[in-house]
Order: sequence, then C-alpha cells, then structure tokens
Amino acid sequence: MIRYKESFSRILFRIVNALLVIIISIACFYPFWNTIMISFSRGSAVGSGLVTFYPIGFQLDAYENILSNTKFFTAFWITIKRTVLGLIIGMSMTVLAGYPLSMPKERFPHRDFFMWMYVFTMLFGGGMIPTYLVVKGTGLLNTIWALVLPGAVSAYNIILLQNYFKGLPKEIYDSARVDGAGEWRILLQMYLPLAKPVLATLAVFNMVGSWNAYFDGMLYMHRAEKYPMQTYLRTVMTEIDMDKVTDIRQIQNLTEENAKAAQIVVALIPILCVYPFLQKYFTSGIVMGSVKG
Repeated sequence: MIRYKESFSRILFRIVNALLVIIISIACFYPFWNTIMISFSRGSAVGSGLVTFYPIGFQLDAYENILSNTKFFTAFWITIKRTVLGLIIGMSMTVLAGYPLSMPKERFPHRDFFMWMYVFTMLFGGGMIPTYLVVKGTGLLNTIWALVLPGAVSAYNIILLQNYFKGLPKEIYDSARVDGAGEWRILLQMYLPLAKPVLATLAVFNMVGSWNAYFDGMLYMHRAEKYPMQTYLRTVMTEIDMDKVTDIRQIQNLTEENAKAAQIVVALIPILCVYPFLQKYFTSGIVMGSVKG
C-alpha cells in the first residue's frame, strides 16, 4: 500500500476541525449535564450559581419531591400513552400510504393525484382555529385522541418512505408476483424487512415529536389533570408546589431550580433509553438484501 505524507496545511485543517467539533459538542452537552448536576445539588448552592460540572451538596430531595407528586406521574402516563398510540397509528398509516405511492402508474393509476394531495398539505394548512374547531366538532376535546389523531400522519414521512420503497429493485416485486404473492405479503414479508433503517428513523421522529409536544395539550386540554407531561412541565417552570414539602431538610435543600431540573431529567430518561437502540439504523440506509438471478 502506498502511503502519502500529509502536507502541513492538511494536518492543520484536521487539528482545527477536531477542535471545532469538540467545542461544539461541549457547548451542546454542557446545558444538559448542568441540569443534571443542578438536580442533585443543594438549594443554596443552586441559588448562588455555584453549580457547574459537578453537584455541590449532593442530595436527592428534588427526586423525592417528584415521587410524591401525583400530578407529574399523571402527566407522565398521559405522554406515554400518546407516544405509543401515536407511534402505532402514525407508522401504520405512513406504511399504508407510502407503499402504494411507490408503485408505478401502471399499477396505481391515481398515484399522482394522491401524491399531490399530500404535497398540498405540506404547503398549505387550515390553521390553528379551523383545526381546533374540527377537534371540538368531533368531540375529541379533553381526550387522549385530541393529542394523537390531528398530527398522527406526516406527509413528509410518507414521502420519505415512498422514496425508499421506490428505490428498491423492481425485480423484488416482480419475482414475488410471479411466485403468487399478494400485495399484503409483499409489503409485510419483503418490503418492510428491507426498510428497517428508514422505519427506525421515522419511528424516532414520531416518538420524539410526540414526547416533546406541549402546545396541543394547552390547546385541546381544558383541565390540568389532562395535560401531557411537556405541557405540565411548562406550567410548573415558574412555580413549585412547596406546600407539600413538610420535611425541614427538604425545605432547606429544595428550591425551584433544582426541583424543575429534576423533573426535566426524569422526563428525558425514556427517550435517552430508546434512542441508542435505534441510532445504529441511521447510518445503515442501504438495501439489506439482494436480487439473485
């Protein structure tokens, strides 16, 4: 193997590039790490702004306060339900729309009409008030379905999946049809296994979007006990229910800052647990199979 000596400018570029990546990574990671340290720190240290990279006066009073807060766990459970339902419904509808749209016009003559219909919804929307009136008129206000159904299907996700299906070798479909397979069997047993990378990516988009959404909870839920977690966290970012804190030690250690930081950390745990398992699919966007002659 022939080895070429790198020039000084090339070496300098790599060093500067590495330093920039490290600086940007630290800038992105530090706020999250600082929030964790604040949640474990003593209230007086947090109030004085002394907490940076490590906790000061390590304590778990903020997390003990969460465990006694039934409102937080109610909102947490509502968010879990909306995320699971949104994932099942959203991915099912995306697959059922993306598969036929990937077919040529000979197999699906009305493909262009439906494609332009989806594209139109990406360019033009009814707006917040018409959407609210539709949700109200269908009786979905103050129900979990008001958080799931209005944004269940994304036209952008449908187009991504449709383009992935279209990129699969057409011989896969033709050989399956010759062997007598129907459309459902081709979709479930051939196309979906080959689409694991894009399906995993769309699943992450769906879950993170549902988990982080807060405005629809404010819009469609008129009672605080119906709020999803992010909407609930928004309402408590400027206040903390100190009436429930009766222990003297907790009164000394618990402040608004570390109590809010602890709730943010707990809210992030589920996504942080799921994301690493799906991360491997992001860089494997290739067809996991081949056509044998």
